[in-house]
Amino acid sequence: MLTATDLFPASFDPISYLDQFQSFRAIPSLEESVNLSQHQNSPHSAVDPTNFLPFPPDLGDLARLHWLVTSRSVLTVLEFGTGFSTVVFSDALFHNRESLDQQLPSLLRRQEKFEIHSIDNNQFWLDSFRTRFFSEAVFPSNLHLHKCDLDVSHFNGRVCTYYDPLPDLCPDLIYIDGPDQFSSQGSLRGISTRHPDRMPMSGDLLALEHFLQPGTLVVIDGRSANARFLTSNLQRNWSYLYIPEFDQHFLELQEDPLGRFNAAFIDFTLGDSYYQRMSRHPV
Repeated sequence: MLTATDLFPASFDPISYLDQFQSFRAIPSLEESVNLSQHQNSPHSAVDPTNFLPFPPDLGDLARLHWLVTSRSVLTVLEFGTGFSTVVFSDALFHNRESLDQQLPSLLRRQEKFEIHSIDNNQFWLDSFRTRFFSEAVFPSNLHLHKCDLDVSHFNGRVCTYYDPLPDLCPDLIYIDGPDQFSSQGSLRGISTRHPDRMPMSGDLLALEHFLQPGTLVVIDGRSANARFLTSNLQRNWSYLYIPEFDQHFLELQEDPLGRFNAAFIDFTLGDSYYQRMSRHPV
């Protein structure tokens, strides 16, 4: 069973944690964030297809994402939707590389070590991300952006969307903060996500599920309808936690290791705490 204190110790202070890392200077000022939030106060802003203002950053959320990467010794991140979080993941993985690279056991098998792969179907947001945070001369070597189409399809007859193609990798942390509901292509039986009274409904995690290794953590930012769709259709032994204070959903794949390579990965990144959590969440 997954609890809030399994992920974030009671003593965790997001702002004090941020002060340890220089990368957060890349995040726009709080004054700019206040200006952005003035537009986002409308109940229709999130379902306005003409709204091209990014949501303002929540420094607490960003600190918690950074903490999850460093505290769990994450090696590979798959992110759905680019933004402020992408910068944070990149920095946290650079930190992990500096502190962990020389300690990796020989039994640990991982190709995309200390990399983040971020997916978006909207070229505007990809271009905006590049120009806002980086130039080509200083673009982080561990950050890979993927432009992917977004198609309406189904999972066992239930309408959802899929990115195509997905980067071919094995992440140990998946962050779902995309796609938006308006840019999917096509419909199924006349149903799409583009109606303003609907909501995003990504099915990518369901397609990936049986390739994921025990110990994988999934974070869903908001998107409660999508989170309920996923948890209703996932088939393996996931421990689920919703934290209303953050409006975030967390799923940890809690199963016995697949074999010696997966066991070595769990021992190195999560240690005994993983097995303690798993004992509270029996199959």
